[in-house]
Amino acid sequence: MTAGTDAHARAVLDKAAHENFPVAPFFVPHAWRADLMAVYGYARLVDDIGDGDLAPGGRDAELLGLDREQSDDRPAMLDAFEADLRRVFDSSGTGPRHPLLIRLRPTVRRCGLTPEPFLGLIEANRQDQRVSRYATYEELLAYCELSANPVGRLVLGITGTASPERIRRSDAVCTALQIVEHLQDVAEDLGRDRVYLPAEDMQRFRVTESDLARPTAGASVRALVAYEAERARTLLNEGTPLVGSVHGRLKLLLAGFVGGGRAALKAVAAAGHDVLPGPPKPTKLSVLREVGATLRREG
Repeated sequence: MTAGTDAHARAVLDKAAHENFPVAPFFVPHAWRADLMAVYGYARLVDDIGDGDLAPGGRDAELLGLDREQSDDRPAMLDAFEADLRRVFDSSGTGPRHPLLIRLRPTVRRCGLTPEPFLGLIEANRQDQRVSRYATYEELLAYCELSANPVGRLVLGITGTASPERIRRSDAVCTALQIVEHLQDVAEDLGRDRVYLPAEDMQRFRVTESDLARPTAGASVRALVAYEAERARTLLNEGTPLVGSVHGRLKLLLAGFVGGGRAALKAVAAAGHDVLPGPPKPTKLSVLREVGATLRREG
């Protein structure tokens, strides 16, 4: 990679410091950290394409073989990104073009990763271009199967610990974390003309989109957020035994994901379930406490 493209990749990876949950904390083995960051870079870039949050100037479009003017054409960008992803898995070709996919290729080979989780993340972002509302909780879960669950499956693949039971538990944790993030970001998502609160639940609690656009939440919105938060907590409880099924540093990493989710739920509750002024965020101390509690329960 040239200095320019490497700097471009680092700009995406630097966003890891601002994520809700740890991406590749200091205590994980060096090889895992490099692989986790490669996967994170991929997931961050595909989300930036889907959200229209790419750096200005059209550099990503150029790297993917498109005209710079096409950087605002999200479906075209996602198609080009998928084509470049497929070059990661094609050993007979010249390899991918984008620096973050070049960085991903050794991880895929070293860990024996398959295309399906990566393709799922692209499809989730394609769905975001077509679908901005979800009628039922089941529809939202199907979206999380594409947008969140592949990440946990990739973590298990990188660490060589995947099994059907662990994948099931991981899916529950990842879906829970996605729902928590949706709850934190209700106002931001509405600004993007997206609502991830199921329409059937909004009707049940007599919540309208106008209610979600207010500066602060009324009683009905708070009750709805509390209801969805309880669903996320149930999923976290279902997935938490994943932590006890592994050992060593992986146990600590997975406890970080679970503990981060529990701390975020407590932050939402501490805000009185009023998420409209801005995302309620847990403190680092509260996350550490929840991680410790998770380790004690699953030790």
